[in-house]
Amino acid sequence: MSNPDLQIPDDEFSFRDVAPCDSESAKDLEPQEKSELSHSEQESGEGRNEQREVDSASRSGPRRRFELVTASSSPEQSAEDQTAEQQGAEDQEAEEQPVPPPAALHQTGFSPRHQIEAWLAAMVSDGASDIILRAGGRPSLRVDGSIRFLPGRVPGPGPMKEVLEGILGPRRWEEWNENGSADSAIQLDGLGRFRINAYRQMGEPAMVIRRVNECAPDLDSLGLPSKELQELAGRQRGLILVTGVAGSGKSTTLGGMIQHINQTQERHIVTLEDPVELLFREERCVISQREVGTDTTSFGHGLRHALRQSPDVILIGEVRDATTVVAALEATETGHLVMSTMHTVNAAQTIDRMLGFFDTERHDQVRQRLADNLAGVLSQRLVPARDGGQVPAFELMVPSPHVRELIDEGRTGEIAKVIETVGDGGLVSFNHSLLHLVRERIVELDDALAASDRPEELLLGLRGIRGSAKRVTAPEDGPTGPSPPSESGPGSLRLAQ
Repeated sequence: MSNPDLQIPDDEFSFRDVAPCDSESAKDLEPQEKSELSHSEQESGEGRNEQREVDSASRSGPRRRFELVTASSSPEQSAEDQTAEQQGAEDQEAEEQPVPPPAALHQTGFSPRHQIEAWLAAMVSDGASDIILRAGGRPSLRVDGSIRFLPGRVPGPGPMKEVLEGILGPRRWEEWNENGSADSAIQLDGLGRFRINAYRQMGEPAMVIRRVNECAPDLDSLGLPSKELQELAGRQRGLILVTGVAGSGKSTTLGGMIQHINQTQERHIVTLEDPVELLFREERCVISQREVGTDTTSFGHGLRHALRQSPDVILIGEVRDATTVVAALEATETGHLVMSTMHTVNAAQTIDRMLGFFDTERHDQVRQRLADNLAGVLSQRLVPARDGGQVPAFELMVPSPHVRELIDEGRTGEIAKVIETVGDGGLVSFNHSLLHLVRERIVELDDALAASDRPEELLLGLRGIRGSAKRVTAPEDGPTGPSPPSESGPGSLRLAQ
C-alpha cells in the first residue's frame, strides 16, 4: 500500500513543459508568503516555502493545470497585462497548499492536479504497474497483477475533463471527444514516463496510466530465453512477433531486443508506436522513433514510408489489421527485420489471428508468405512468484522446416503439439517453461496450473521431473536445496527424459 509519510513538494512533480519560473514574480510574492506562515512553520519550513514560491511563479493563472505548452510574458506585453497576471499569480499563491500524502487526500480540498500527482507518486512508491482513475470513483493501483484501492475519491467529471484536456493536448483531446478514447504519454519530473489511455465509461471521463521504464531493459534480466532472443535480434531479415495479453510485458521484451541491437550492431532502427513509450539513447545505432497520430497517420501508412527511410530494423507497436500485416511482410521480403506485438496467447493463435484479417480466398497466399518470412513468435504471460512480484512464463517458436510446412498447409492446430514434443532450442512450450519455474521453486504449483493451457499434461510432466531428480540429484528437501539449473537447453530447462 502507499506510504503515508510520502511528502510530495509541488514543484518536484510538475510537467516538464510548464513555463520556467519567473524570478521577479517569486521575489514579489516572498513577503506575502512569509506573512501567512505561523511561527512554527517559519522555523521548520523554509525549504518548503522556496518550493511553493517557485511553483506559484511557474503558473499564469488558477485554471492552468497539466499544460503541455505554456505562454510566458513577452517583452511586448503591456504593463497592465503584466500587473493583472502577477495579481492572478498572487491570488493563486494565497490558496496554494503543499501536495498531501495520498492517505490524506480524502480529508482535504486539494486541486485535481495535486491529487493525481500524489496518486502517481504512490504508484511509483508501491511499484505498481497501472493506476485506474474514473471520475468520482475510487482510485486503484495494479500491483503484481492485483487491484489495490487508494483512499479518497477521483475528481468529478468536470475537473477530470480539465485534467485530461491538458494531458492529451488539442489533437488527442479532439480524438477523445469524437471516439471516446485516446492514447498519450507524459514525462513527469521526479516520477518518470507514463503511458495514458483516456476513455469514457458511463459517459464520464476515466483513464488508465501505466508506468514506462525510463531505461531500456537488458534481455538477460527479463527471465526469458535471452540467447534465443539475441539470435533473433541479430537476424538480417524476417518477422518477429511478441504476443500476450495486455500488461504481460510485450513492450518491455521488444525494448530489450532493440537495446541489444543498439549495443551490438551498427544499424538504422525505425520505430512506429502509439504512443512512443520507451525513449532510447543511441549507442551504436541510429534510432528514429515515430508516433502514430503525430508523425504518421497509421501503422500501415508509416510502415510503407519507412521503407524509403533506409531502415535496417522496423519496430511496429502492434499489428492491428490486414494493411499492417501486408506492409510488414513486404518489408521482410525486401530484406528488413520487422518486430511487432499482437494480443494473442500462443503461436498457433497468432497465425490464425493474422489470417483472420483477410478474406478466405487470400488465406493460402498469406500462409505461404508467413511460412517463408516468420522468424519467430514469443508468447508470454506473467505468473505470481512465490516471493512476491511476477515472473514470465513463455512459449517460443522459432519455425523449423516442419513447422513452416504446417503453416503453409494450414495445419496450425498441430503446431502446439510439435512445440510440446520437440522441445529443442527453438521450440519451448508453456508447460516446459512452467515446469522449470515450479521445479526451481520460483512459482507455486497452483499458479502454474492456472497459467497452463494443458494443466493435466503439466502435472504429468512435473511427476516425471520429480522422479528423475530423485535418481540423479539430492532430494528436493535435502540440505542442498533445489538442484542447480542445467547448462544446456533453452532457458536452462532440464526435463524428464
